[in-house]
Formats: sequence, C-alpha cells, structure tokens
Amino acid sequence: MAEKHVFKCLSPVGNQEPVELSPLAPRLKSLDGKTIHLSICGEPDITIPLEKRLKGDYPDVNWTVKKTYNIVPIQLTEEERKTTDGVILGVCW
Repeated sequence: MAEKHVFKCLSPVGNQEPVELSPLAPRLKSLDGKTIHLSICGEPDITIPLEKRLKGDYPDVNWTVKKTYNIVPIQLTEEERKTTDGVILGVCW
C-alpha cells in the first residue's frame, strides 16, 4: 500500500492588504445617449473585438474612436473634452 504524503506550500500570490478605492469621477447613471470616447493604442489584436463588442452591447451610446498603433494615446481635442461623457483607454502590446 502506498504511503500518503501531505504537502504544504505558500501561495505565490501572497496576502494583499485591502486598498481604499477613490474614483476619479462619479459613475454615469445611464449610458443611453451619452458620448463615450474609445482610445486604442498598441497592437490591434484584442482591441478590434473589444470595439465591436462594446458597440454591439451598447447600441444607444454615441461612440467616438481614435486609434494609434504605438504606445502613446492620441489626446482629445478641447472640443472633444467638452462633448465627451466618458473615456475608455485600451492599451495592448
């Protein structure tokens, strides 16, 4: 009969202390009719399906999209800042 062994190990993740979250802006109550800017920078491999999925899941949102395939996102113009309700920055490399 084989011997039973009990192995104990430490989690490589460790124990994370809880952190207090503080939002940069209040959440929008509804996305319907809002203008959301999608800024994509880096490789397009995951961001192309992300853009399609977001537009499909939220058809009542007015989407504006800027793409650059280097690691520096394109800045919003002053006019875009005034008319945009939210921004999603997608970075992939």
